[in-house]
This record gives sequence, structure tokens and C-alpha cells, in this order.
Amino acid sequence: MLVDRFTKGPLPLRAGVGLKPQHYPLALEHVSASIPSLHRAPVWFEVHPQNYFGAGGPPHRWLVGLAAAAPLSFHSVGLSLGSSEGANHDELEQLAALCDRYAPAMVSDHLSWSGSASNRYPDLLPVPYTQAALDHFAAQVARVQDRLGRSMLIENPSRYLAFAGDSMSEADFLHALCARSGCGLLLDINNIEVYATNLGLDPESMVDAIDPALVGEVHLAGHTREEHPHGPLLIDDHGSPVSEVTWRLFDRFVQRAGPRPVLIEWDTDVPDFSVLLGEAAKADAIMQAFDPAAGAGAPAHVMA
Repeated sequence: MLVDRFTKGPLPLRAGVGLKPQHYPLALEHVSASIPSLHRAPVWFEVHPQNYFGAGGPPHRWLVGLAAAAPLSFHSVGLSLGSSEGANHDELEQLAALCDRYAPAMVSDHLSWSGSASNRYPDLLPVPYTQAALDHFAAQVARVQDRLGRSMLIENPSRYLAFAGDSMSEADFLHALCARSGCGLLLDINNIEVYATNLGLDPESMVDAIDPALVGEVHLAGHTREEHPHGPLLIDDHGSPVSEVTWRLFDRFVQRAGPRPVLIEWDTDVPDFSVLLGEAAKADAIMQAFDPAAGAGAPAHVMA
């Protein structure tokens, strides 16, 4: 059953953080310390595998040490599953090799596209919520999962505009994608706040519409807010603390769904490691308030 698939395995029901090169020594020291993990966050790390496609060097020396001390989640940013030509072959082969090397607890990518017939774009562009897009995207997810020999998670996107031809809601599209391909969801709650604010939607209803049984990981991040005559515009830049709205939405999700592996995502203007620890501890506290047993090292899920 999906509930079992997406709530059991080596990734704890705890907070993790995105691994950054400037934090390598502190991260390894942190997870190698003798203090019981129940009282320390984070206890797992997420990495962008594209940063480790090189064969060796310092990044791999650090990652080998960290992988021996803590679970890893691979959050890919380059498969471009929604492109007309489908998942990028070279990216997929390199991702498969890296998964063979490190056996991450989870692998994920985005409900997006990043390339055309002749160009690659440094962005994660949203897809329309139509039957044709669903058919194409489900086929590409299945292709990736067949190559990796494991299930994956797909992240809901930030959106700044809606497509005129959308024929279903985001939740309906995501649920159908999971049913068609067997994948799970990476629920980015900051993206829901961004999307809902920019398009005048209700973020609570959007969070409530997601089936918790499909969610294998949660992302929390910050964004930039711009004020314009027509209303605010939120930019998903991962460069600030998690907003109070996102924290409230996360608490709302946990009250309904229970604890999940949750990632503090901070990719621009990266602060001191201690700031990430504070954000991770706050996420852990929300989950432990719902379930005092959460954080005792309970495993989450092996994507296999």
C-alpha cells in the first residue's frame, strides 16, 4: 500500500538540511557527534546530484564521509521530465551511476521542464495541467524509474502564471501522476504559498487537497516578497528563513498527515550552519508536538 511505501525506510521522520560545500566540515562533525540524535537536528542531508557528477575530487571525499554517517536524499534539478523530448538521457545516466554509488534513501525531481530541442534553461518551468501533459509526464517518470530500478518523488512547482488551457487542479494532476506512474510526492509547502499568493488561491485548501499517503518528503523554504499595485508577488528564491505562513501550513499538514521527513531548503544567501540547525529544530518541534515519538530515529521509506 502507498501508506507503507512512503512512510517506512532509512530516512527518519525528522528534519534534514540541504548540504552545501561551505558546511561540509560542520555537517560531518554534527552527524558524527556522540550526542543522541533525538536531541539534534538535522539527522539527514539532501544533495543536488548534479553537483556530484564528476568522478572524484573533494566533493566526493566529503560525500563519502557524510553518507557513512547520515542518510542522503538526492534532489535532482536537471532531468527536465516535462520537455517535449522527455528526460535528458545524459543526466539520467549520470544520476543512475550516482545512485548506484551512494544508494540514497530517496530520489526526487520536479514537475517541470528545462529545455527545448536546442536549448537548456537554468530554471524549472511549470507544465500545463492538461491530459496531454499528464500522459507525457507519467511516461517520463516511468522511464526514469525503470532506469533507476526504484520509485521517485515528484515536487509540486512554484507558479507565477496559470496556463489558459489548464483542465485540472494541481492536486488532481499530482494524484493522477502518482496513480499512473507509481511515483510519490515531494510536497514543497513554500511552493504552495508562492503559487497561491501569486494566483489568488487559498493555500490551506491546496495543502488539504494533497493525499498524505503519497507524500514521501516535505520541503520548507523561504521566498522574496515584492509589493506591486496589483498585489504581492512572491519569488521562490530559497534565500531566507521559512515564512510564518509556510510554518502554519506545515503545522496544518502535520496535524492531518503526521510526521514526514522534512527538508530545510536554503540555496541562495546561504547562512551559517547554525541558522539551518535552528530551522530544522523548529520543524522537528512541530512534528514532535503532534507525535512525541517522532524523532526517535523512526525510519521513513526506501525508494525501491
